[in-house]
Amino acid sequence: MLLDFLNRIFGRDSSNSKDVAKERLRLVLVHDRASASPELLHALKADLIKVISKYMEIDEVASEVSLDKSESQVALVANIPVKKVKHISQSKSL
Repeated sequence: MLLDFLNRIFGRDSSNSKDVAKERLRLVLVHDRASASPELLHALKADLIKVISKYMEIDEVASEVSLDKSESQVALVANIPVKKVKHISQSKSL
């Protein structure tokens, strides 16, 4: 986790086929645990990125969205690194 953070800060690209395969497997496991398809999670991630991008410059590649299931509930967990906040005038945001 710390190594991934440092690699992102110093511009090293850690996305490779192993990481892609690991992400796909994680999505399949989430589907099994929370009855949510990988397609649903992908669409949810895309929508979240679209909305958040209106207000912040984010790192889409490093963004992660998942469902975390406990005994009695399911939580949506979004890890979306923010590069900077966009300054929007109040008239535009209303």
